[in-house]
Amino acid sequence: MKTILSLLTASALLTIFTGCSTSKRVDALKPTPSDNTPTVYKTTTSFIAMPVEVPLKEIENQLNKTLTGLIYNDSILSDDNTEMKIWKQAPVKLAEKDGKIQSVLPMKIWIRVKYGTEFLGMNDMKDINLNGTIKLLSEARLSNWKLTTTSVIEDFEWSESPSIEVKGRNIPITYLVNPTLRIFKTKIAKKIDEAINKSTDFKPQVLNVLEKLSTPFLTSEQYETWFKLIPTELYVTDAVLSKSKITMDMGLKCSMQTIVGQQPLNTFKKENIQLKPVTKMPNKIEATVAAVSTYESASRILTKNFQGQTFASGSRKITVQKVDVWHKDGKMIIALDMIGSVNGTIYLSGFPNYNAVTKEIYFDQLDYVLNTKGVLTKTANWLLSGMILRKIQESCRYSIKGNLEDGKKNMQPYLNNYSPMKGVFVNGSLNDFEFDKVELTDKAIIAFIKTSGQMNIKIDGME
Repeated sequence: MKTILSLLTASALLTIFTGCSTSKRVDALKPTPSDNTPTVYKTTTSFIAMPVEVPLKEIENQLNKTLTGLIYNDSILSDDNTEMKIWKQAPVKLAEKDGKIQSVLPMKIWIRVKYGTEFLGMNDMKDINLNGTIKLLSEARLSNWKLTTTSVIEDFEWSESPSIEVKGRNIPITYLVNPTLRIFKTKIAKKIDEAINKSTDFKPQVLNVLEKLSTPFLTSEQYETWFKLIPTELYVTDAVLSKSKITMDMGLKCSMQTIVGQQPLNTFKKENIQLKPVTKMPNKIEATVAAVSTYESASRILTKNFQGQTFASGSRKITVQKVDVWHKDGKMIIALDMIGSVNGTIYLSGFPNYNAVTKEIYFDQLDYVLNTKGVLTKTANWLLSGMILRKIQESCRYSIKGNLEDGKKNMQPYLNNYSPMKGVFVNGSLNDFEFDKVELTDKAIIAFIKTSGQMNIKIDGME
């Protein structure tokens, strides 16, 4: 290995430059990238608190969509001498009562009653039609993202007194019907609970929202920047009914990325999301975004910085035509293709850093690569002067202040009554983005940016 390096160094020192007396050709030895492994970096976990609010009216609407027509059917006469069918006659009304859900169900009831005795076949059957309402009181709770209720029937209210016709006379039979209904109170309440549970399963909606939020979206067309959110875990507290709405605290554990270049794939998988119940959750956003910039993309940005610039010392001058950057041994290599007093490519190396005051990424300890320096010493000594290097270094930086501001601006539409699906609304606020650190990989420069804020979700008007 030492022999190879010695040969390479000697080759660089013996490189011959060609050109006219005022313009020389440099063919410096190119430092090769460290390797060609995929981009791998340690992700930083973010936490997003998302309080969820569901108006009782929304549950009422969903319940009425689910609970239609025939809602109870007992067609077996032999067990209790009674058959019964119950239809919903008008929309169910929900209200809050002492922290519970009170349901008022207008209904039509058909009952067939067998009465008398089996002795000598002395019995008869009568059909009874009734109109009235059932009042239920339901205790609500959230389990596995599904709102479940345990209901009990409070009262029956008849629109008219139940009766049957016997020999041309209407005989009140409330004394018979009410005890019969009480027998079926548990069954009817269970049917109502089943309808509520079926219509208020929030898990599909929550996962659909996460799938929408996980879809990468373009944040800057100019810089070809994409934002990607990767959920890993979901948390939720118990549901609370208060002021005619159900509230719960939801939390999302995730990682965030901004990727420069081609649109990234949506890697969200519903089956991988873990749902965890918790008793308490902070109401805030703590997010760290990993801004991933490939070296190809960084090269394009730096090339734009050098466009139209000429670097001079005395009568000599150069113009940078193109910039390429890559990673080698923990440093950034910056290749500058130039024309002018010297034609060819020179190589600089340095460490990326960040200026929190000016909000700029710059390259610290920038210097010529050793092999290049050895060649230039013989041909273009003026390029090695500190003045030229400082001038070049000034252009080897770029401000991310606008990017940070644009990032916040581009996120705002997703926090201002954003509706990823019908009936689901996201609102919130973000504080300013703050730079955290910068890391190098063999494929990209990764800047970690922090922010905080608040968010909430309201479910109202789902289909």
